Amino acid sequence: MDVSIRNLTKEFRGVQVLRGLDLDIREGELIALLGPSGSGKTTLLRLIAGLDTPTGGSIYFGQEDASRKTVQERHIGFVFQHYALFRHMTVFDNIAFGLKVRPRRERPNREAIAAKVRELLALVQLEGLEKRYPPQLSGGQRQRVALARALAIDPTLLLLDEPFGALDAQVRKDLRRWLRDLHDKTRHTTVFVTHDQEEALELADRVVIIHDGQIAQVGTPDEVYNEPATPFVYGFLGAVNVLPAQVKGGLVLLNGFETGLAPARPLTFEGPAFLYVRSHDLELSDDRARAIPGVVRTCRRLAGLLRLEVDIPGSPDPLGVELPEAVVDGRARLAPGARVLLRPRRFGVFPREAAPGEDGGWMPNQPRLVAVS
Repeated sequence: MDVSIRNLTKEFRGVQVLRGLDLDIREGELIALLGPSGSGKTTLLRLIAGLDTPTGGSIYFGQEDASRKTVQERHIGFVFQHYALFRHMTVFDNIAFGLKVRPRRERPNREAIAAKVRELLALVQLEGLEKRYPPQLSGGQRQRVALARALAIDPTLLLLDEPFGALDAQVRKDLRRWLRDLHDKTRHTTVFVTHDQEEALELADRVVIIHDGQIAQVGTPDEVYNEPATPFVYGFLGAVNVLPAQVKGGLVLLNGFETGLAPARPLTFEGPAFLYVRSHDLELSDDRARAIPGVVRTCRRLAGLLRLEVDIPGSPDPLGVELPEAVVDGRARLAPGARVLLRPRRFGVFPREAAPGEDGGWMPNQPRLVAVS
């Protein structure tokens, strides 16, 4: 089922949490709502589910306005972070619960319910555990039961709120792969909330990045990571260096000297700017005309990577650099005090008014991305 969200707003006690959101979710896709705490992503999920009422705007399921429908009328499967299983019920009864509480005229018979539960136990790989109780299960197993219970009612839409947030790192990774496989089998339209960037980029067909109650960017994992539309997105996805710069005559200047970097697309503004470049998008260069000069402050090895801190002219903070150890011709050239030339493979340039905010956040800005080949 397609879901269309139009000009959606939500206020709590005079505070605007969502600010005129527009979003289209396609039938059968897996969407991640990604953003920092307080950005509005869980509020959006609850509005889709009908657990809260919007202040303004509409939510369409297909062609039908579902904004004022009850939770029951929306026929949605919802999975919470902390499972919300009934501790006094067996795995079987937890999964069957949504079917057993249907009105009598809609309720399947006992045999049909048992068959559905067995089918779901196989789907979530919990065969043989139907007689256990939630306290007898691991965290990962409990979350699978919660997913099976949500799927038992054949929902039109599956919503997951931080589904792996209560699990340890390795279990999270295992369940991420399992959930992606499960989605590919069932093809339920699925929306999940997460603050884990790796989780969103690994799992989702598309990622919706939410900041301060607004959508900062929507795209495939590759699109949002490789082509960030705003300074916030650049800073939120991965470790990034931010360097004060100037744009003059279509060129990027750092502390008055030209970097010689050739933008793939012409810059559309001039004046004070910031240059954004991720640590792993920097590489060693021998071309002085197209590189940033610097002096190595520190060099550390970690799991096949060399992590450098490099002092560059005009920047009070060192540049963070990550290089695969295999591509470096010996570590001697990277000892503290060594002079290096660094070339960004990919970087972004934004006007100075898009600087980090005083509260440590990022001010929204129109995209002016620059890609370097």
